Amino acid sequence: MAIMITEECINCGACEPECPNNAIYEGGDEWRYADGTALKGFYTGQNSGNTVDVDTPNTPVSMDFYYIVTDKCTECVGFHDEPQCAAVCPVDCCVDDPDYRETIEELLHKKEFMHLI
Repeated sequence: MAIMITEECINCGACEPECPNNAIYEGGDEWRYADGTALKGFYTGQNSGNTVDVDTPNTPVSMDFYYIVTDKCTECVGFHDEPQCAAVCPVDCCVDDPDYRETIEELLHKKEFMHLI
């Protein structure tokens, strides 16, 4: 599953630099699949099913608080023993997203694909 940031977010920004996939963005900021990954050209999102140019800006998921792009989140699998955003969040608002369930194998595959490992 992916991690999500709840509305309890206090916009401290502690989570953003911890993400190895650059999947966390400040509320209102556009995001790109290419940000912090090795992706080039076009990509079909595992969770969204959308095919997009990886350099095209996407609409922010949230305008009010930090958010996590589900298609880029690997729960830090392959990088760390636990999701780093949740580990550093002072208000515990980085939680499992019940709408996106992925196996360890799927998360590893996503990580390897995004970073061309």
